[in-house]
Amino acid sequence: MRDLSVLVCDDSELVRTQLKETLTTIGVEEIIEAKDGEEAVAVCLEKQPDLVFMDIIMPKKDGIAALKEINQQDPMIKVIMASSSSGQSHLRNSLLLGAYKFIQKPISEIVIRDILYNFLDEHPARKSKV
Repeated sequence: MRDLSVLVCDDSELVRTQLKETLTTIGVEEIIEAKDGEEAVAVCLEKQPDLVFMDIIMPKKDGIAALKEINQQDPMIKVIMASSSSGQSHLRNSLLLGAYKFIQKPISEIVIRDILYNFLDEHPARKSKV
């Protein structure tokens, strides 16, 4: 997992911290943070992470709007949408806009591991550095 670059975007510092700790435990070394969708879009332009864990409900720019911009800028960045609400409209909109996955909060370590390993299975060139 060392070669993966992961952006964690959530307006809650507690959620970002918990997710970063989980990713670190799993073995991800490059973890970038953003506190809202606007910042996430800018970070994706600059850093081009492999994966983004993105909250949906955030100030300035919500996760859906950020997902749309990120996919337009760089469709190779895989965005995992996370929400504490189970609204079907969020799920449908996220998937229609190209979300890689849609997951419910709180996010468990098992779910994160599954996402990371599935990503690596789909991108075999990355396995050589794990």
